[in-house]
Amino acid sequence: QVQLVESGGGLVQAGGSLRLSCAASGRTFSQYVMGWFRQAPGKERDFVAGVSWSGAATYYANSVKGRFTISRDNAKNTVYLQMNSLKAEDTAVYYCAAAPKVGTMAAMADVRGYDYWGQGTQVTVSS
Repeated sequence: QVQLVESGGGLVQAGGSLRLSCAASGRTFSQYVMGWFRQAPGKERDFVAGVSWSGAATYYANSVKGRFTISRDNAKNTVYLQMNSLKAEDTAVYYCAAAPKVGTMAAMADVRGYDYWGQGTQVTVSS
């Protein structure tokens, strides 16, 4: 069992930055692939970024590539999402999620592969 709690959301102007954190409970955090997803009002939950259990491999949605960076600190049971050059279209509720394993890098983007989810944190980017 893994419990996830996101923090770090807020209101920021376009072009600004935010860093989201996701704190996980449980001693097996380092065994999970971690992902960030987001959901805007009236839209589906979309993949943003994923990181392998060791942190060595990362995968990004095209819409955030070059602007967002995912990382993890297994000693702190925490995964991060550094978001730079934010745009109005990045406005959404951001969720972190944990997957016991994924077969390929591209599989990180499949919402169905994640067993545990946080409650979400709101990110609002004003234009």
